[in-house]
Amino acid sequence: MFLINILLVDDHVLFSKSLEIALSDYPEITSFESVSDISRLDTFVETNRPDILLMDINLKNITSEDGLELAKQILDQYPEQKIVILSGYDLPIYRKEAEKIGTKGFINKNTEPEILVSFLSQVSQGAVIFNREIPFLEELTESEKQILQLIADGMKRKEIAATLYISERTLSNHLQHIFEKLNVASSVEAVTKAIQMGYIPPIC
Repeated sequence: MFLINILLVDDHVLFSKSLEIALSDYPEITSFESVSDISRLDTFVETNRPDILLMDINLKNITSEDGLELAKQILDQYPEQKIVILSGYDLPIYRKEAEKIGTKGFINKNTEPEILVSFLSQVSQGAVIFNREIPFLEELTESEKQILQLIADGMKRKEIAATLYISERTLSNHLQHIFEKLNVASSVEAVTKAIQMGYIPPIC
């Protein structure tokens, strides 16, 4: 049995405490600590070298950066550190980004503790944990995401073309590429799928 030291980065104290209590029943977890003060994170990683760092994505209560950005910074400085994203924002684009930057897995916060410990044990032994059931679609470019955001904001094609300083014909070409990548047939479908995939935030 592999013994695992865990560090959690999360901005919700109640969740952190609940997870600590839930994992205390498992002998595989030898220590569990959490950090909500981002200014202490680098020092903690350097000093304690946790076996696995669990990172939430949405950290708006403690930092302007999201968990994926923080994970990349940590991996740039400590490339051997094993990081697993633990988040309720289980969207394909986030999973893809997490894998691209070099984290060892992406686990939904709704996962049962027993399964979570099993995943963490696998990661500690060198495995990577990513859900392959939903295939990643071809990634949208920044320009394509911007076009979808403007559509979601209610702008018409003529307005979008003027805003981006492109012709309506060029905009139509961009939209066709977007439709092909997302496998949709209309702008409404494209925006809906882009929200589901995590490319643009939900319409409030």
